[in-house]
Amino acid sequence: MIKHLSNSSLQNLLHLYNRIWHEHCFPSSWQQAIIIPIPKPGKDPSNPLNYRPIALTNCLCKLMEKMVNKRLVYYLEHNKILSPFQSGFRPGRCTIDNLLALETDIRTTFLKRQHLVAIFFDIEKAYDRTWRYGILQDLFNCNLRGNLPIFIQNFLRLRQFRVKVGYQLSDLFIQEEGVPQGSVLSVTLFALKINSIFEHLQPSIKSFLYVDDLYISCSGDNMAFIERQLQIAVNKLTQWSILNGFTFFTSKTSCVHFCRKRRLHPEPEIKLYGQVINVINEVKFLGIIFDKKLTFLPHVIQLRKKLDRALNILKVLSEYILGSIPPLSSPVLQGSHTV
Repeated sequence: MIKHLSNSSLQNLLHLYNRIWHEHCFPSSWQQAIIIPIPKPGKDPSNPLNYRPIALTNCLCKLMEKMVNKRLVYYLEHNKILSPFQSGFRPGRCTIDNLLALETDIRTTFLKRQHLVAIFFDIEKAYDRTWRYGILQDLFNCNLRGNLPIFIQNFLRLRQFRVKVGYQLSDLFIQEEGVPQGSVLSVTLFALKINSIFEHLQPSIKSFLYVDDLYISCSGDNMAFIERQLQIAVNKLTQWSILNGFTFFTSKTSCVHFCRKRRLHPEPEIKLYGQVINVINEVKFLGIIFDKKLTFLPHVIQLRKKLDRALNILKVLSEYILGSIPPLSSPVLQGSHTV
């Protein structure tokens, strides 16, 4: 509908955006969202935690968010504020950057006949618990002044939402913390807030981040050295999380010891919030399953299972379609010149 507006309507819309931008006002209806809960596949639908919330917001607000987001991203990229190890939702970057970095480090470690231990963190409710005041403080520290930070402050303030199930709407709730779901601008603000996580790690630790998917790694010949360096890094990350309002999910945070040595060696014992991080043989990172020997065999097996399910559906559909088409020798097609 917006694309098919007349020139006069587009001029009026631009005038509205300029007034919101310069007069520092924000429509209250733009601060409301309708949440559509979508059940996660293979999960218990009776548990509210097994639903993925999809937020529907005002389309005119989304259009202005894109305009503001382009200015903010240009400023952050031009001044090199975002870390080069953050690949989420940035121009010219994607998940392949982090996947190749991890695979390269593992293969280099194998060639040197060393150990590599990687910890894959899971941030609990990352978007919903993002510290709004911390975002505004980071914008101020980036030397951003004027209309842009004021617009973001009004954008984050007094966010409200309703949950829609079928044709029923719930009462209006206030979202006290976090960035709005379903917003283009929220991704950039979250990336700016979590950007300082790299400043607290020592040089012996390698770290990469894709939005909220964080992993750190350390390699070497001595497992005691690796364990000590990773424990220091985990302690610094926990301190950073407390100061910035984030929480790591201990049960979903995992550790993988990549090694091809056949002799016995102790597994690393690293603690997060006083609990030992689980050491597993394989981990799914950004859609790819990495096993401790880097054979990619578990990923191929899982991929084949998915393809087999899709192939079975196609077989059933093809048999149904071919069974509904009469053969060429049937009376329906006799005497016909076209098929």
